[in-house]
Amino acid sequence: MSEHTLHFHRKTPPNRLARIGLLLRRHRRPIVALQWLIVLLYAGLVVIPAFLPLPPESAHIWDNLRLFAQFCFWGVWWPGVMIATVTLGRVWCGVLCPEGFISEQVSRHGRGKAVPGWLKWPGWPFVAFVCTTVYGQLVSVYEYPQAALLVLGGSTVAAVAIGLLYGREKRIWCRYLCPASGVFAVLAKIAPLHYKVDRAAWEAYRGDFEPVNCAPLVDVRRMSSASECHACGRCAGQRDAVALTLRAPFAEVLDLDVPARTPDALTLIYGVLGVATAAFQWTLSPWFLHAKLALADWLVEHEHFALLDNDVPWWLLTHYPEASDLFTWLDGALVLAYLLGGGFVLGSLLLAGPAIAARLAGNGRLGWQRFSLALTPLAAASVILGLSMLTVTHLKAEHVWLGWLPPVRIALLGAGCAGSLALVAALLRRSGAGLPGRLLAGLAMVVPVGLMATVWTLVFFVW
Repeated sequence: MSEHTLHFHRKTPPNRLARIGLLLRRHRRPIVALQWLIVLLYAGLVVIPAFLPLPPESAHIWDNLRLFAQFCFWGVWWPGVMIATVTLGRVWCGVLCPEGFISEQVSRHGRGKAVPGWLKWPGWPFVAFVCTTVYGQLVSVYEYPQAALLVLGGSTVAAVAIGLLYGREKRIWCRYLCPASGVFAVLAKIAPLHYKVDRAAWEAYRGDFEPVNCAPLVDVRRMSSASECHACGRCAGQRDAVALTLRAPFAEVLDLDVPARTPDALTLIYGVLGVATAAFQWTLSPWFLHAKLALADWLVEHEHFALLDNDVPWWLLTHYPEASDLFTWLDGALVLAYLLGGGFVLGSLLLAGPAIAARLAGNGRLGWQRFSLALTPLAAASVILGLSMLTVTHLKAEHVWLGWLPPVRIALLGAGCAGSLALVAALLRRSGAGLPGRLLAGLAMVVPVGLMATVWTLVFFVW
């Protein structure tokens, strides 16, 4: 930061949050050192367990590296990342993510080519998320480190390749292709912490300033959403117009001047609430089990045994004879159908509410995309509940007392439902519809909220 800017901040001291943002900008070296440390830990926990034998029944998280790595990744890391994104914005992406950091570092020495038009298609994060989620279930990524190495390692290799090809000291992978980017972009919309840009101060500034290397290619001057900001702090204090600040959690969704993008809405409806929910619950679903048994019986009766063969490569379908865990072709086909078909059906049912509400709202600025984004608090609760099921599985194996779990699950689901309904009510107050229209629109939005509450009630308390 220039001497002029430092002098300005001495004259007008920033608040505590703004100072944190400035510290992140000024102390890049410790952050980079931390990121290299995370890269080493990440590589060790992904690679080494894949070459270790199956843990004995007496093994524990604290004395078996394979179990420890599984618990770190799926029991702590992913739930923690989602919670951090909802509360702090995309700070994981900007400060801690090993993939993004590696991609940026290698791009310093890569070819530096311009980003091609096909790569900028806004639907790639959604497609990548669905493909990664489905493939992860087919190879049992949560249970086996070989599958985790394949999925996570493959993603890292792709991030490195993109970094070597495109951009210079940029995170092209994170901006356009990362499978989790679309989810993070949606959840960050309700984060109470964000980097606020004062456009008037930016335009009025006449002093010297250091240019900002925004790795995810955000136009800082025009930044109005937390979706694409990686919360790295590099732009903090820029032109005395950018500061880390608090905001109302629903402020961005309610701000009609901030565009409600179709890719974000589809990622939320069909990705986070659709396919991801199906991925979390298919192993518990009696519908899945009944379909499998009925189809297996039919195949046996008609002497069609090809689909019942379990001699399948482990990298295509789950195949671990030593653990007596073998997917047949029928298992793979049903998992694929359940996740894609079930996710599409569930997402379409959820989308009906925002579509109807938008028609009834009587305001062209309140489209189905914005009503879909009103379900963000519910989506956040849903994905945290789903990922925490993996945490609970590990804790149960260690005989940890979980009597507190049901009320916590109910409270989290209730908070997500209440938050979404509160957002809907606030949006309808901005509509031009009369009272009957607003009531009908509100009832339309109660349907998707109630549907998701029903799904999770079945998962936790019925099935």
